[in-house]
Amino acid sequence: MELEVLGAHQCESRDSKLMSLLIDGVMALDAGAITSSLTLSDQQRIKAILITHHHFDHIRDLATFGINNFWTGPTSVYALDSVLEVIATHIIDGVVYPDFLTRPLPEKPTFRFCPVEPGKEVVIEGYRVVPAPVEHGVPAVGYWVTSSDDKSIFYTGDTGGGCSSCWEMVSPDLLVIEVCMSNGYETMAQQSGHMTPRMLKQELLDFKRLRGYLPPVVAVHMILAIEDEIRDEVAQVAEELGVGITLAHEGMKVSL
Repeated sequence: MELEVLGAHQCESRDSKLMSLLIDGVMALDAGAITSSLTLSDQQRIKAILITHHHFDHIRDLATFGINNFWTGPTSVYALDSVLEVIATHIIDGVVYPDFLTRPLPEKPTFRFCPVEPGKEVVIEGYRVVPAPVEHGVPAVGYWVTSSDDKSIFYTGDTGGGCSSCWEMVSPDLLVIEVCMSNGYETMAQQSGHMTPRMLKQELLDFKRLRGYLPPVVAVHMILAIEDEIRDEVAQVAEELGVGITLAHEGMKVSL
């Protein structure tokens, strides 16, 4: 399994992209950067898009992906029912962008919506996928994705912590978890359903208590303006826990 980071951030600049991960070139986790980071031919290799929740930085490129793949669909989009409803009524609503659920043809649409249920495993393009509920302030899930050779990652999407019930469901080889803000913004992070390095430390301690080990960790969804602070504080957490924690960057690849 190869994981490529298309977008690692909560905000965008010339060199940073919105949240999006790519597994083996065929499965996207969130869609913040699936067109802005990929060639057209690479976009056309994507067979499934898994969305964690409906916030803009996780769904933005669904619209442009639909335009680019208008005649080559359908591409399967997996998410909670409530998330799919937001996408249908606010993004591909026939007003802002075309209704890709019925166009170009009702019998061959650009997108096929596939609702997921927390805790219920589904096989997607040969991968075993378990959506796991996470706390974020809006309905949200993370995804535990396991390949045919039993390599796996768990991507939390956005979360404000409290992941103990989630950790009981997953045992990945790699943990991709959001660390949006530095410790000085912890009150804001808690109020908005996001994480700081200090909160990350507690989540990793809970993971080790429940699962008996700590996998390598990749941190994502950083606010660009305070990324240096986040990096320094994450490095301290890594040293204290004796675990590898890497801040993701666009173009980063991890092979399992």
